[in-house]
Amino acid sequence: MDMLIKKYGATNKGKKRLCLITNAICPIKDPNEGTKDDQVTVIADQMNAQGMRMESIVVRGKLSVQADKRIMDENDRLLNIFSKRTRAKLVHIESSISLLGALRTRNIHPVTIFRGDLEVSPKMKIKIWVYKKTSEEKIPTLKKYSDKAPPTDKFATHEVKVDFEYKRVEDPSTVVPPEQRIKGYSYGPQVVPISSAEWDSVKFKPEKSVKLLGFTDAGNIMRHNYMKDVNIFIPEPGNTRAILAVSALARAMKEVNKVAILRSVWRQGQGNVVVGVLTPNISDRDNIPDSFYFNVLPFAEDVREFQFTSFSNLPASRQPTEQQQEAADRFVQMLDLAPSVKEESLLPDFTPNPVLERFYRYLELKSKHPDAAVPPLDETLRKITEPDPELISQNRPVLDEFCRAFELKENPKQKKSSRRSLREKPSGSNEGNDYALVPAQSAKPDTNESTSSVKVEEIGDLTPIQDFEAMIARRDSPIWVDKAITDMKNKIFNLVEDSHNGDNYPKAVECLNALRKGCILEQEPKQFNDFLRHLCKFCQEKNLSSFCEFLSSKQLTLISKTEAADSEVTDNEARSFMVKAEPMLG
Repeated sequence: MDMLIKKYGATNKGKKRLCLITNAICPIKDPNEGTKDDQVTVIADQMNAQGMRMESIVVRGKLSVQADKRIMDENDRLLNIFSKRTRAKLVHIESSISLLGALRTRNIHPVTIFRGDLEVSPKMKIKIWVYKKTSEEKIPTLKKYSDKAPPTDKFATHEVKVDFEYKRVEDPSTVVPPEQRIKGYSYGPQVVPISSAEWDSVKFKPEKSVKLLGFTDAGNIMRHNYMKDVNIFIPEPGNTRAILAVSALARAMKEVNKVAILRSVWRQGQGNVVVGVLTPNISDRDNIPDSFYFNVLPFAEDVREFQFTSFSNLPASRQPTEQQQEAADRFVQMLDLAPSVKEESLLPDFTPNPVLERFYRYLELKSKHPDAAVPPLDETLRKITEPDPELISQNRPVLDEFCRAFELKENPKQKKSSRRSLREKPSGSNEGNDYALVPAQSAKPDTNESTSSVKVEEIGDLTPIQDFEAMIARRDSPIWVDKAITDMKNKIFNLVEDSHNGDNYPKAVECLNALRKGCILEQEPKQFNDFLRHLCKFCQEKNLSSFCEFLSSKQLTLISKTEAADSEVTDNEARSFMVKAEPMLG
């Protein structure tokens, strides 16, 4: 400590940093004067006066089993004095990965992104400061370097500057000056020119502010909707009224399990408005006030919807057996990162980014040895990027049992085959024979391998069932499920209405079966049930009772609660649907 004070003096307070790495299991000698607590307090006060920071890293691991617990507790208590009286941090770790993460050579100084009022109401405002709590650290940008400068030029920057010139297509020799250029934005088939002045007037320019919009239950905010970085709201340092107000609000929200929804504009002239959720963070230390965590929430344009079939709607043959479920449970427990007897593995606070760590290590090596080759991946970093081989070896029986419970078969890639299908002759075309390539269907009737690889956008006359299955399986947009169901309904209506002496009835029932299966898988039982009722009523009104009789013979009925949890139809109602309809057919 004396060496740091002599070297940096009283001005460079930010550079005075001590890092203590110890197992803290050995007894400490009693001082000649006073107590151990007094000695530690004097040292801590001196460090605080000099603006000195301290990081205490306690590495015990398996050593704590044989150590004297009384001595360890005393040492931990003394180290905690530094944490309470100085800018010190005390952490306990057990693994080499955590040690690597705890030894941070670069600490980012926190900078506020907002200082101002949290407007709870027009008459109540709380002074707050907002910092970034988490922010992704990226690999530094590698700049272009020029070696054209003379080696003797000590002031050469070796920078590379890039200039762009814009020229007309009609006259490539003429450069277009900036005042004659304007930006254009694609809008459908055309490009709309918008000048800088117009664009500046269109921009939304809200006032700098953070305003409370309201409260909601914490369960209404899903974690998968969190966006971007996490910010922390703290009361203005030294402002007692702000500290009390934030603490009262945070504890009240915590008690009733509520979160706040805020509208935030961090700086004047910011071009966008942020809406986010404020979650209370109750402090467990006397010298740290309560605070809030702020997460940005998405707008409608930011949400990506993906529809997946629920496992509960699948038949029993496609659900895991009891033995398979038990094997999966043991497999998950085997890879538990937070066992009760050990330190949790891969804690975010102590797990370095392996990509950044490897980059900086190689950068240091390259600075000393320009011709050095890229070294192999360090074993400590390997433990972050790969499963722990020791853990896998210890639990090999559990892993083998899991593999046996789920038989895995290789799914070889099949060559795309095709068959030619006659395509309708275009209007005004003189071509006699014109063909289009249509993917061949798989030999297995229940597979969707061939249809899933083709983006079908409408249900055709040739293969309506395959087209329907391909459309309903698309996940590039949420519109395809509804479109597939609507198109199949129309196809069934056309088949029934255009039938001659019932020649289209079998195909209509096949399409109806496919629609029923698709509505069960996509959790849309109401759409099918309403359609089937409407179809039967339509047939009765249009003197197509023969189709209802044919439908009854195939025992195709409504979707019940047993088949789909969202259905409002009971099993008895489903079974009696066609029975009730039959007397009305004659």
